[in-house]
Amino acid sequence: MNHDTNKPLSKLRLLSIKGIQMRTFHITWLMFFVCFFGWFGLAPLMPTIRVELGLSKAQVGNIIIASIASTIFARLIIGKLCDIFGPRKTAFWLLILGSIPVFLVGLAHSYQTFLLFRLAIGVIGASFVITQYHTSMMFASNIKGTANAITGGWGNLGGGVTNMVMPLIFAAIVGLGYTTGEAWRYAMIVPGCMMLFTAILYLKYTKDTPAGNFSEIGHSKAASKKTDWSVLADWRVWALTLAYAMCFGVEITFDNVASLHFVDSFGLSQSSAGFWAGIFGAMNLFARAMGGVVSDKVGAKFGSKGKWSLLAIVLLLEGIGIILFAQAGSLVLAIVSMLTFALFLKMANGATYGIVPFVNEKNVGLISGIVGAGGNAGALVFGFLFKSENISYVQAFEYIGIAVLVVSVIIFITKFTIKESDEVDDVSLAITT
Repeated sequence: MNHDTNKPLSKLRLLSIKGIQMRTFHITWLMFFVCFFGWFGLAPLMPTIRVELGLSKAQVGNIIIASIASTIFARLIIGKLCDIFGPRKTAFWLLILGSIPVFLVGLAHSYQTFLLFRLAIGVIGASFVITQYHTSMMFASNIKGTANAITGGWGNLGGGVTNMVMPLIFAAIVGLGYTTGEAWRYAMIVPGCMMLFTAILYLKYTKDTPAGNFSEIGHSKAASKKTDWSVLADWRVWALTLAYAMCFGVEITFDNVASLHFVDSFGLSQSSAGFWAGIFGAMNLFARAMGGVVSDKVGAKFGSKGKWSLLAIVLLLEGIGIILFAQAGSLVLAIVSMLTFALFLKMANGATYGIVPFVNEKNVGLISGIVGAGGNAGALVFGFLFKSENISYVQAFEYIGIAVLVVSVIIFITKFTIKESDEVDDVSLAITT
C-alpha cells in the first residue's frame, strides 16, 4: 500500500511513522499525553501543596473544580477552531499559550493565586478534542473508532504516567537540597518545556488532512465559520455527552483525588499513592483502545445498535466496580476493584468515541467538542462531592457509582437508531504492524 496517499487510511500500522497519516497519528496522541503532564502535574503533589499553602478540604475541592471547569468551555471552543483553522495550528497555539500558566504556577504563594493558575492550566485539557478531530481526519470509517480510541487512550496514559513521574521529579529536586515548598514549583518547569517541544513537533511534522493543510486544499473559512447549531437538536449528541460524563468525567476526577484518597484512607506516602494512582492511568495503554476495537467489531456485526449496547454494558460494569472500590476495606481490595472499574471506564471512553465521528460527519469538530466537554462537566459535578465537608471521599465514590449505573440504564432503554447514511460503509477491522 502506498503510504504517501492523500486519502484517509483504512489500515492502522501502529509501528509505522511513514506517511502523513501515521506521523500525525503518533504526534497527536503524544501531544495529548504531554498536555496531561501540564494539566495534572500538580495533582500527585497536592499532599505537599495542601500542607505548604495551608489548604482546607473545601479549598482543595475548589482547586479540583477549577482545573476542570475551564476545560469545559475550552473544549466547546477548540472543536470549532479546528473546523476553521485546522487542528495543526490550533494544537500549536494551545500548547504555546497553555505552557505559560504551567511555567508560572510556581509563583503562587496563596490559595487565591494558586486557584487562578489552576483555572488557567485547565484550558490545556481541550487538547483531547484536537486529538480526536485530527485522528478522524486521517482514517477511513472502518478503522476510525479504533484509531480514535488508541490516540485518546495513549494520550490519557499521560494521566497515569504523570501521577508516577511527578513525585519522582519532586523527590529528585528535594534530593538536590531544595525545600518541599520549592520542589513542587520547580517540578512544573518540566511539563512546560515538554509542551513547547511538542508544539514545534506538531507544527513541523503534521498536516490538517491527508491531502494537505486547510490553506493548501482550499478549505473555506467562510463556510466553516457558520456553525451548524442544528446538531444541538440531535438527542444522540446529548446521550453521548451524558455517557462521556460518566466515563471520562470519572477518570479525570479520579486522577485529581486518587493520591489524596490513598494517603488519607490507607496511610500511603505521597510517592506510593502516586504509584497506585498512576497504575489506574496506565490502563489507558490498552483499555481505551480495546473499547474502540470492540466497538468497531460490534458495529461490523450488529450495526449502530451494537455499538450503543456495548457502551451501555461497559458503563454498567464500570458503575458496579466504582461502588466496590468505595466499599473496599483494605488496600488490596481497593486496588483490585480500582483496576476492575478502570478497565470498563476506559473501554467506555473508547466506545463513546467509536460512535462520535458517525453522528454527523460534517460537524465532527463541533460534536467532538460538545461530547468532550460533557466529560469535564461530569467531573465538575463530581468535584462538588469531594469539596463537601459533609461527604467523605468514600461516600462521594459511592454516589458516583450509582450515577454511572443510572446512565447505563438510560443508554440501554433508549433506541439509538442511526440513519442509513450515517452507518459505516466498510466496517472490516484492519490493524497491522
